[in-house]
Amino acid sequence: MKKLVALVIAFIMLMSVASAYAATVGVAMPTQSLQRWNQDGANMKAKLEEAGYEVDLQYADNDVAKQVSQIENMIANGVDILVVASIDGGALGTVLADAKAMEIPVIAYDRLIMQTDAVSYYATFDNYMVGTIQGQYVIDNLDLENAEGPFNIEFIAGAPDDNNARYFFQGAWDTVKPYIDNGKLVCVSGQTDFETIATQSWSTEKAQQRMENIISSNYTGDTKLDVVLCSNDSTANGATNGLLGAGFQPGEGWPIITGQDCDIVSVKNMLAGTQSMSVFKDTRTLANKVVEMVDAILKGEQPEVNDTETYDNGTGIIPTYLCAPVFADLSNYKELLLDSGYYTSEQLGIK
Repeated sequence: MKKLVALVIAFIMLMSVASAYAATVGVAMPTQSLQRWNQDGANMKAKLEEAGYEVDLQYADNDVAKQVSQIENMIANGVDILVVASIDGGALGTVLADAKAMEIPVIAYDRLIMQTDAVSYYATFDNYMVGTIQGQYVIDNLDLENAEGPFNIEFIAGAPDDNNARYFFQGAWDTVKPYIDNGKLVCVSGQTDFETIATQSWSTEKAQQRMENIISSNYTGDTKLDVVLCSNDSTANGATNGLLGAGFQPGEGWPIITGQDCDIVSVKNMLAGTQSMSVFKDTRTLANKVVEMVDAILKGEQPEVNDTETYDNGTGIIPTYLCAPVFADLSNYKELLLDSGYYTSEQLGIK
């Protein structure tokens, strides 16, 4: 009997030691200078910890070398899996080769990591759809099916080293191009290729400088600017600042400005009439999906994916889960952002 009791006690102690071990997830985020990455990181950490995992969350201040160093430290410290939102999708091949050698799975988070076979899975929003939503918003709000036009449009895209930026722009371009071809939309500056309209680091300041140059070169006198199709909120804020600085006034004559991420500043701009819309990507949805993927991988199971054709990182197709984005504007922001608990009225300055 004593032997049986001893065996039971030993088993209980063994189970206690096993249960005390929690797998560690390394989460590498690009920067805290953009609100959306703060939210992504916080949501991810909370959900992973809620699921019982230890989390090493690091932000790299948009410094590629710093992100590489952070990932190196995560690998050295023995993380069980990596979730990486890259700064430069082509700059992590060497450090992730180390992860692969250590048999550490890698999930690319929202930005596809290029030219490495170390990436196991990719989780993101449908990035091409983000652009099509922006383009369709322009079409609908100018009533391009019926209006004679022409309407003048300019483009401000995202960072050239962010693989997603090309999908955003391509989706928007493909959607509005028929109206450029038939003359209802005109890009007065002639700047429509991605390399020309790209904005390094998604910088608000760089977007503002370019907007100011476009205005001074093309929109003096009676030439009207009807649309600035911006790929995200930080570039939309730059466009807004450039327009205000050039003397444009909200109201009649203010152009349609698109965005993405529903950052607080941009939602306030929508309320003030200086930004028309923003594509809402509920980062809680993405965080939940990544937690499910992490959980499945660490249990030796296959995580759910819904795209095995689109995202080739240069070494092959990366199995991907795509979340669906939607647009937010004055007609629906309360339902999407307030009623859902994403923001509070106080955060948006609403009494």
